[in-house]
Amino acid sequence: MAALKRLSHVMKATTSNLQFVRALQTTPASFNLKRHQVTMIPGDGVFPELMNYVKEACEAAGAGIDWRVIWASETGASQGFGADVKEVLDSCHATKVCLKGIISSPHTVGAEGLLATLNMRIRRGLDLFANVVRVKSVPGFETRHKDIDVVIIREQTEGEYSALEHESVPGVIESLKIITKKNSERIARFAFDYATRHNRKKVTAVHKANIMKLGDGLFLDCCHEVSKLYPHIEFDNLIIDNCCMQLVSNPNQFDVMVMPNLYGNILDNLASGLVGGAGVVPGESYSKKVAVFEPGARHAFAEAVGKNLANPTAILLCTSNLLHHINLDKSAQAIRNSVEHVIKSGKVRTQDMGGYATTLEFMTAVLAQIRREAAN
Repeated sequence: MAALKRLSHVMKATTSNLQFVRALQTTPASFNLKRHQVTMIPGDGVFPELMNYVKEACEAAGAGIDWRVIWASETGASQGFGADVKEVLDSCHATKVCLKGIISSPHTVGAEGLLATLNMRIRRGLDLFANVVRVKSVPGFETRHKDIDVVIIREQTEGEYSALEHESVPGVIESLKIITKKNSERIARFAFDYATRHNRKKVTAVHKANIMKLGDGLFLDCCHEVSKLYPHIEFDNLIIDNCCMQLVSNPNQFDVMVMPNLYGNILDNLASGLVGGAGVVPGESYSKKVAVFEPGARHAFAEAVGKNLANPTAILLCTSNLLHHINLDKSAQAIRNSVEHVIKSGKVRTQDMGGYATTLEFMTAVLAQIRREAAN
């Protein structure tokens, strides 16, 4: 009995000491005891620089992440960044989740003669059929339109981006647009499911069926048929050119939008400009088993490399969304709250948001706020 009492006193003292040590920690390592494997593709332009800040933010927020870093690029291969596509796919299949910087695509056919870009091969290899970009007003940042909250859902495995081009006769190029019933129905179901899960009220199909009567006509028909399975969700449709005009003049009329590949690419970038630009909008892509998080407006911002100018907001919000996806909700919210707090305060903003802060100054403020959030 005496021995048991001594053991009890030792255990109590040890527990007390551990609590004291944890109280002194500025990084809450106790948030998430489980470690998570996540693939990271730094990409091109400023994103390799920004990924270092991402790692710091996750550590400060107490997210237990083990990063599998894969250097994949079409424009930086000469610097040793040309990982094999299979390596990217294998890592993403293994981890099920990926944080991806922007991979720039060259304007010419590469030495291998492939028309499909590295981005296209990754998306097809993982079957990332659904791209989701939520364009939402940034709290505290003034723009022309207030309270924007639009979700743009894009089918990104076919359409104009099918890499099916050839020169039929000298000086004549034929480029094929592929629209299939299977993939059109799949993206329509995804859009309506998304609207249902997130308590959205309306889905708008964006198309050009008045001109492309067979291809876009099929896409529109599929959306219309799928809409009948969701009577609680309002459905309408809009021609792409009219949609662009409506989006910049009255964006608040839109809720969830679904469309083929090219139109989504255009509207992602157009809508991003309504809330602050490419530096503030996150995006994500889904297959049945893999989720990839990358900025919604796909610009590598190569001209800012090494200049300490880039706005890290978009990649930080991507990181927050990724952490939510793997159920690290407290860490995810700490990062999002901190980014929004710094922007809303108006004291530390990068040049694209009308401020004078460098990337480092912005991140210093964000990291300090994350640590305060984590300590509470």
